[in-house]
Order: sequence, then C-alpha cells, then structure tokens
Amino acid sequence: MKLHYREMVEGKPLIILHGLFGFSDNWQTHGKKLAEYFHVYLIDLRNHGHSDWSDEISYQLMADDVFEFCQEHQLEEVHLVGHSMGGKVAMQFAVDHEDVLEKLVIVDIGFKEYPMHHQHILAGINAIDLSSISSRREADQQMSKYIDNVGIKQFLLKNIYWKEKGKMAWRMNVAVLERDMKNILAPIPVDEISVPTLFIRGAMSNYILDEDIESIEERFIDVTIKTIENAGHWVHAEQADEFLDSLLSFCIR
Repeated sequence: MKLHYREMVEGKPLIILHGLFGFSDNWQTHGKKLAEYFHVYLIDLRNHGHSDWSDEISYQLMADDVFEFCQEHQLEEVHLVGHSMGGKVAMQFAVDHEDVLEKLVIVDIGFKEYPMHHQHILAGINAIDLSSISSRREADQQMSKYIDNVGIKQFLLKNIYWKEKGKMAWRMNVAVLERDMKNILAPIPVDEISVPTLFIRGAMSNYILDEDIESIEERFIDVTIKTIENAGHWVHAEQADEFLDSLLSFCIR
C-alpha cells in the first residue's frame, strides 16, 4: 500500500549529483547542513547506489533521469549541484532544461573531454574477489595492491554491501561503468548557458586548468569561478567549510 507522508523541509529545491563510483551517502553531511536553507535532494544516478542498473549510460540518459525526477516531484526553480561526473550531468541538464534551473553549481569538472585516467581505480575494483571475502577489511587488502590512497579506497569500499547472508556485492554497476568509460569521459556540447553558474575547483586538482577558464567563461554567460586552496578533486570533502561557504554565498545571494 502507498503510505501518506509529510515533508517538513522549507526552501527552494536543491539537488546534489555525486561523481563517478559515488552515491548519495557521500553527500549526507553537506546535505544536512544545506537543508537549513533548502529542500535538499540527494540523488543516486543510474548504475550507482540504490538506483536501478541499466545496460546504457550516457550524459543524455542521466540528465533525462534527473528531469524525470524533477517532473515527478514537481520541482521548479531548482538549484542543481554536481560534482565530477555529476557536474557533467548537471551541465547536460542545463543544456536541455535551463528553464527549470535557478542556479547551477559545478564542482571540479569542465565540459571538455578527459583522457582515460581511472585505470588504477578499475584495477583495484576488479582485484576484489567478492566470492572469497567476508569483510570490507579483506576487500581493502586486495584493493591495496593497486590503490594506496586511503581516502580513495574508503570512498570506493563504501559501495560494497551484504546482498544476502554470506554474499557481498557492489552497489555500482562495475561492468557497465568500465565498458562505457568513454561515454563518461566524453564532452558536453555546451553552446551558451545563461543561468547563473558557479564553478568550484580545487587548487591542487587538474580537472579545471587555468587554460580552461576562458572557454568556460565564453559558454557560461553569468559565471563565477571559485578556486579553493589546499584542495584537490574532492574539494567538498577536503575543505568542507570553505566549500559550503562558497556554495551558500552564491545560492542564497
């Protein structure tokens, strides 16, 4: 049966889209703080988290999924935030449905095509034999042969869960993500976006380079670019306070 429910959240809608290999849980801490100002939606994109798996993945399909979500929940004047892959989904959404948006926040990603750079991460993921392990600790040991960064390992290992007693599984559709990595690295065909847009980049990240700024400013008519020092690609986690201050000062001004 369908149960009645109430929502007690005030403010305009704010949707957060996670990055590749992530899911909505990664943004829970920020989501709780942002819920003081907005009606926050943390979405799992297709083939990630608790959302359905599909044999297809592309930015057009993911943006269509987000638009369907907005229609289902009757959302207008949306503040859309996307990190990395989620940022490209947000840009594709803006290309298709700019009229739905009030503001756009892109976190450490450009609209350009990126070269393949996930080989060690995929090797670490594929090194884990889910049929032979009984804990994330054992998975960590198998993954460590390819990935030594503790933060990245913890981020990836959050995707492992108990599917049933004695059987662990991935929350992400590894086979499709690996097979269609070319689509995930593909450019977004941005012509001209007029919705107010904030790009936040980590000073230690190489995802948005200084030479990318001119092309971003050419295509995003009302754009602000914020560089956060002492932060890399996971700028929202590495410098959380400054990230939230930057996002809120842009979204509520």
